[in-house]
Amino acid sequence: MIIGYTAGAFDLFHIGHLNLLKNSKARCDKLIVGVSSDELIYNTKGKKPVIHLKERIKIVEAIKYVDEIHVQKDLDKIKAWEKYHYDILFIGDDWKGNKRWDNYEKILKTKGVPIIYLPYTKTTSSTLLTKTLKVLSDVQK
Repeated sequence: MIIGYTAGAFDLFHIGHLNLLKNSKARCDKLIVGVSSDELIYNTKGKKPVIHLKERIKIVEAIKYVDEIHVQKDLDKIKAWEKYHYDILFIGDDWKGNKRWDNYEKILKTKGVPIIYLPYTKTTSSTLLTKTLKVLSDVQK
C-alpha cells in the first residue's frame, strides 16, 4: 500500500485545493491530509482563516479522495513522516525551488520518500478570493 501525504490551510476551499487532493490520491492508495490549525495559519500567514478549523476539517474529510485527516500544528513535514511514515509527499509546484522544500527533498530522499510537485492551479487561489471578498466588503460599507 502506497501512503501519500499532503497538507494545507484549505481555507476558502476552491478548485485548486480539489485538484491537489484529486491528483495526490491518483498517485497513492491512501491519502493522509494535514489541515493547518487556526494558530498555524495566523503564525505563518499573519491572518486568521476565514473558515474555522472544525469546519475546514469537515469540508476536507467530505472529499472522496481523502482517507485520513490530522491537524497540522507546525509546518514540519519530517515530523509528519515520523508519525505517518508516508511513502510520497505531495505539494503544489509553486513551492519547487523554495529553500525549505529543497531541504525537505534532501532529508526525505534519505528515507526513500520523493516529493511530487503537482501543477498549481493558477486561475484560483485563497489569496485572490480573500482580496475579492475584502473589496466586496469595502464596497458594501
